[in-house]
Amino acid sequence: MNTTTKYAATALAAALGITVLAGCGSDDGSAGSGASKGSGSKTVTLVSHDSFNVSKEVLEEFTKETGYTVKTLKSGDAGAALNQEILTKGSPRGDVFFGVDNTLLSRALDNGLFTAYEAKGLERLAPDTQTDEKHRVTPVDTGDICVNYDKKYFADKKLAPPQTFADLLKPAYKNLLVTENAAGSSPGLGFLLGTIAAEGEDGYEAYWKKLKANGVKVVDGWEQAYNEEFSGSAGGKKAKADRPLVVSYASSPPVEVLYADPQPKEAPTGVATGTCFRQTEYAGLLAGAKNEAGGKALLDFMISKTFQEDMPLNMFVNPVVKDAELPELFTKHGEKVDTPPTVTPEKIAANREQWIQSWQSLVLK
Repeated sequence: MNTTTKYAATALAAALGITVLAGCGSDDGSAGSGASKGSGSKTVTLVSHDSFNVSKEVLEEFTKETGYTVKTLKSGDAGAALNQEILTKGSPRGDVFFGVDNTLLSRALDNGLFTAYEAKGLERLAPDTQTDEKHRVTPVDTGDICVNYDKKYFADKKLAPPQTFADLLKPAYKNLLVTENAAGSSPGLGFLLGTIAAEGEDGYEAYWKKLKANGVKVVDGWEQAYNEEFSGSAGGKKAKADRPLVVSYASSPPVEVLYADPQPKEAPTGVATGTCFRQTEYAGLLAGAKNEAGGKALLDFMISKTFQEDMPLNMFVNPVVKDAELPELFTKHGEKVDTPPTVTPEKIAANREQWIQSWQSLVLK
């Protein structure tokens, strides 16, 4: 998801500025002080990106069931958090790492960050999320990166919003789309990978040449794109933004409803479901963890129905457990994308840097 997807809550009135809850422990930014207590410690330290969020009651349930208290150590966005763990591999700052997604998974695995552990309950997970046969990581959530559109803009113009990657090249949508830099932004990279999945490795460069000619605007990151350039978001309205198309997530519309006051009956934004790319986020037991037993218990809990059903309105991602139920806000205002394009972690690993460099030379020069 940073990833994933938690983006929107940060943007809308600092919705993800809701303090991350860490059971009875504190998130003081110390370097894994909970894990340093040794294998007998009753504190398990979770290292994550800044967007990790879970209800206090859910973590209290984990403590009640296992005796362990969760301490969270937030470490910036997903890429920054992963880089810090690579720098400290073998002597990790915590016990479990959460937040590496399929676009960066190969970096984590190639650097040997995780100890293999087959979490209890994997048989309840969607099969397509279980990409690591060695169980070095456990799938926790999915999110779909998609183009969002400003419903009012298209209604006022009496123009149908685009629905596919091909639609974005049409003259009717010239100078309407803003996206993020694929070299430094998770949704920007996801959108690039979506075009590669849709157009093929032989066709994506030609696609981006046409998209550039059709006036796509590239900004540094999601916050700027969604909250400053996109006319359909709460932040964009305040900024008098003029781009009615933005690369965001399929779960952005429910967030616009959840944090509006008063809440509208209908989301002001929609999703172009033919422009999506699926991200999967994983958690893993860090190699060298001081509290392996606590880390394994936490991984088991993260794929429990209790934890999975808590995620949608806290991290704005989808459960990977097949029997987990989505809240009404998601089902009413979000978009269910059944078979979005994706690219295997192995193919991403082999080509990511080349694809990004090619994209930069085509789009940013």
